[in-house]
Amino acid sequence: MPFTLPDLPFPKSALGDYMSQETLDYHHGKHHKAYVDKTNGMLSDKGLSGASLAQVIRAAREKGDNPLFNNSAQIWNHSFYWNCLAPPEGQQPSGKLAELIAEEFGSTDQLLAKLKEEAVGHFSNGWAWLVLDRDRLSITSLRDADTPLVHEGMKPLLTLDVWEHAYYIDYRNARPDFAEKVLGNIVNWDFVGQNLDGKGEARADQQG
Repeated sequence: MPFTLPDLPFPKSALGDYMSQETLDYHHGKHHKAYVDKTNGMLSDKGLSGASLAQVIRAAREKGDNPLFNNSAQIWNHSFYWNCLAPPEGQQPSGKLAELIAEEFGSTDQLLAKLKEEAVGHFSNGWAWLVLDRDRLSITSLRDADTPLVHEGMKPLLTLDVWEHAYYIDYRNARPDFAEKVLGNIVNWDFVGQNLDGKGEARADQQG
């Protein structure tokens, strides 16, 4: 069975001025869909029939199949990213997540400032990540289509897409404004907190 473009977990108008419906039409409906279509088109002769998306990603990395890795990893990265977003309703970290943030960064504002710094300072295309490394929170970034799934010790919690197509419609070339507005207003902290169980990979995976 081919991989599919997952539905957004919110209506396209739900993120308001922070991320417009036009951006989602292009980013989800065209860019994300293109990764799905290209991955499906590559799989017929790869011996990966029935493999999950995560299995395809790891197999492509192990075999040095960069085209398949880039496209399949981008399916997963984007699927995870959409779940990291939610309508702006004043949500904040709570429970164990809030405790870990206070322990590692001092406050949510300080965490967000460091994540924004990572996102803005990342040269060219890629992703800024909040990950769980053993029992501690850590901020990092990965280039192009790279993903925590192929890095030992990286359990994904939260990501911000810093490819230009993620923000150009709404923010033009102002990546700092994009990072500040998205991180400060439309993060789905409930989803981030759920991922402390180490099962974030499965929440963006799908069966082939």
